[in-house]
This record gives sequence, structure tokens and C-alpha cells, in this order.
Amino acid sequence: MDFDAIRQSVLGFVEVHKAWTPLIAGLLAFGESVAFLSLLVPATVILVAIGALIGVSDISFWPVMIAAAVGAALGDWLSYEFGRYYKEGAKSFWPMSRYPEPTRRAEDFLRRWGAGAVAIGRFFGPVRAVIPLIAGIFGVNRIPFQIANVLSAAVWAFVLLAPGAGLIAWFHG
Repeated sequence: MDFDAIRQSVLGFVEVHKAWTPLIAGLLAFGESVAFLSLLVPATVILVAIGALIGVSDISFWPVMIAAAVGAALGDWLSYEFGRYYKEGAKSFWPMSRYPEPTRRAEDFLRRWGAGAVAIGRFFGPVRAVIPLIAGIFGVNRIPFQIANVLSAAVWAFVLLAPGAGLIAWFHG
């Protein structure tokens, strides 16, 4: 099954089973945010499309946005804890072991911005799921990590879903 078929299947399911939309959005955001798993779950496009479905159906925006934010925050938290547990050994896992240069760039980014790198990194696809892992490896304090994680997850979910749902025009109108 190719990505387009997966996208069509998920969106078709959401159209028929609207009540499941928050759970689906949360699971997609979780998969998109977990280091390593994010390579297999390209959910951003599907989440944007779900936003568009919200705009043309009777799916409530806020439960979907909150579920996506919670899923993203939980995914980053899992990646962070994985890094804290395995420390430098986490770099021996695929794909970090095969791509040391992007890992080094993510480390440099985290050194420069600290916990703020988690918030900034969430909006840059290739490093989105790696930054929390590296924050865990570096032993970034949990409280600043979680503040950056939760706040950026909420903004990220809103930014992905709101345009299609028509909320940007609503705020301006």
C-alpha cells in the first residue's frame, strides 16, 4: 500500500466515522512525533487534510486539535525518555547510526537553543522527532523540556489543522 492509498483510506474513514477523528488525529500526531517511527508515519499531510475535512463537515475543531497536540506531546515525551534511558547508546539505533551528520546538526541546534530547540524543532520536519531524543540524551531538565514540548505541540496542531478548518478566516473576520 502506497502513501496516497493510506491517505485516502484514513480520510475516507474520517468522513464516515467522524466521532473517531480526534483519536485518529492523536495517533497520527503521536506517530509523527516519535523518533524513528516518524519516518514510517508521514502524518503531516493527512493532518492538514483532516483540517480541511473539519472545514467542510460537522467535525468539531477543538477536540481534534487537542487530541493532535496531546499525541504530538506524548510522542516527543517518549522520544525524550528513550534518549534519557539509552544516553549516547541511542545513537547506535537506526536511523541515527546511518545518518550521523543530521544527528550532529540536531545536537548543535540543541546546544545553541536548549529546551527552546524542542519548540523550534517541532516545525522543521526532518528534525521534529530527533530533537526530543537528543534532548533526552543530553539530559535536558524535564520541566523546561515539557514546557517547550506541550506548548509547541499545541501551536503545531493548531497550525496544521486551523487553515483547512477555516479558523484563520474566522479569527480575521
